[in-house]
Amino acid sequence: MLNTLEVSARFLGSRLVLRELEPHQAIGHSPLTLAIAPQQWVVVFRFGVVVFFGLDADAEQLWLERLSSRLTGALEPAEHEAAMLLVDPNQVDSVNADGQLVVIEPSVERIQIIAQVLAKSVVLAHYEKAVASTFERFENLIERLRQGLSPRNGQDVINEVGKALTILTRTVGRVEITEKPDLTWDSPHLDRLYQRLASEYELHDRDLILSRKLDLLWRIAETYLDLLNNRQGHRLEWYIIILILIEIALTLAEKLDLFV
Repeated sequence: MLNTLEVSARFLGSRLVLRELEPHQAIGHSPLTLAIAPQQWVVVFRFGVVVFFGLDADAEQLWLERLSSRLTGALEPAEHEAAMLLVDPNQVDSVNADGQLVVIEPSVERIQIIAQVLAKSVVLAHYEKAVASTFERFENLIERLRQGLSPRNGQDVINEVGKALTILTRTVGRVEITEKPDLTWDSPHLDRLYQRLASEYELHDRDLILSRKLDLLWRIAETYLDLLNNRQGHRLEWYIIILILIEIALTLAEKLDLFV
């Protein structure tokens, strides 16, 4: 029997507290998986993502309101990614020509694998936009240098570097984009499902591109700050020269007074 479910992944913020969250509904952990009703599940991740399976818009909104008190570093607006899940026992776990995620049965492990892929994808989507926005701001700095203008204050650049390092820390340390879920290690069919979905959502390639962009931003910032420090160093040298000249002038003035 064919069954189609809507899947919705939302990146809500930097961290979710999962302790004591509907323990009687938990049917799986790592990630926490809750059975809400027949053919309805909610998968919650500590790094701020929640994935809904089979819930309508009103039910999703109720859950978002419930989770808001457990959330730190809320994103406004939350990043969102949607998919369709087709349950068909006559096929294989895969992605079909229509872009639907296909599973032969909605087992807890399959739900968790799908949730992990979508969670990583929605986090990548958010940080891809953040890095693109940072590049736009850096282009203005590069244009000033191209026009031969002096660098401005470096505080804005330092702030951007801090944001870039935050992205790197969260994607590598918390979300572990390139790491396979623990579920896949002892289960070949789950490993194949994860690999197919990870390939479909281009997780590895997108993570590599994001890392390269962050590295490029770091190099641009380093060059810019070097130029700024050199300018400040030259300014300090001129201050010293001016003080020396003033001292020489005062000494000469004193000597001239002695001759008068």
